[in-house]
Amino acid sequence: MRQISCQNCPLRRKALFRPFEEDELAFMDRFKVGELSVDPGTHLLIEGANSPQIFTVLEGMGLRYKTLENGRRQVINFLLPGDLTGLQAGLLGEMKHSVQATSAMRLCVFNRSDLWSLYRKQPSLAYDVTWIAASEEHFLGETLATVGQRDAAERVAWALLKIFRRLSEMGIGQGPRVPLPYRQQDLADALGLSLVHTNKTLARLRARGLAEWADGELHVSDVDGMAELAMADADEPSVRPLL
Repeated sequence: MRQISCQNCPLRRKALFRPFEEDELAFMDRFKVGELSVDPGTHLLIEGANSPQIFTVLEGMGLRYKTLENGRRQVINFLLPGDLTGLQAGLLGEMKHSVQATSAMRLCVFNRSDLWSLYRKQPSLAYDVTWIAASEEHFLGETLATVGQRDAAERVAWALLKIFRRLSEMGIGQGPRVPLPYRQQDLADALGLSLVHTNKTLARLRARGLAEWADGELHVSDVDGMAELAMADADEPSVRPLL
C-alpha cells in the first residue's frame, strides 16, 4: 500500500480542519514515519502499555475504553477520522486507556520521540496538540454532564448527534446517512446505560421519526429535533486542527 504524503492528505481538504502553512506541511511530511492498516477488533494501544508511537486516524473508526478491576468496561469516547491517539503514552509514559478498531482502519504513524522536535520547531503545531488535549478534556466534561444530568433519550440523542455532525462535516456518508460501525453495547457502555435500555431508547427515537441506527449505518432524519431532545447547540462543528 502506497503511503499518502501530507501534501495529498484527503483529510486536509476538508473544511472541518485548519489549513496548514507550507512550512508546517513540510515538517509533517518529515514527522510522519509511516502508515498502519488494521482489521476490525485490533487493539492499537493497550492500557498500561508504553507505546513508542502516536497515531492520526486517516480512515475508519474505533473507540477508547478503560477496563475496571472487576472486568467491566467504560467506553470513554469514539475515535473518528482526524483524531489523534496515543498522546497519553507520549507524555505520561503509558496509556491510561485502550484503543480498539471497530472497522478497518488506516492510520498515520508518528514516533513519540520526535514530539519534542514539534514543540521546538513548530509552535503553531504544538499549540494544535495542546488544543486537541484541551478539546478531549472538554468532551469528557460534556460526557460526564450528559451521564449525570440527561435522561436516556437525551443521552442517546446527544451522542448520535455528535458523531453524525462530525462525520457529515467531513463528507463521510451521504446526506442524512453516515456509517456507524459500532455495537449498541458500545453506545450503552459510553453512556452508562444497559443494553436493553439503549435498545428501547433507539426504538423510541425511530418511532418519533428522529433517527434510526441499523446495519452499521445511522440515519438522522430530523437534526433539529435531535438537537432539541439532546439539549444541544444547533451550531455546526468548529474548525479543528489536524496532525
